Amino acid sequence: MSQATPTHNTGRAAITESHVWQVYARRKYDEPLYEVGNVMADDVELAKVYAQSIFDEFSWIEMVIIPRETIVTVIAS
Repeated sequence: MSQATPTHNTGRAAITESHVWQVYARRKYDEPLYEVGNVMADDVELAKVYAQSIFDEFSWIEMVIIPRETIVTVIAS
């Protein structure tokens, strides 16, 4: 008779279920967006809050988040 292995929710499992969001921002209109970091969140609204509160060291004029899984590699060496 086989026994089922119990599953436990660990902190690690919870983290892997979150989405990684890349954060880009600019301080001036004539500057390009550049990557300032990333945040982990389960949904877009939470990711926006995390990005704005974590990367608040400058007065950004624009900040965007992009789900990491939507990034498409064009050239890889």
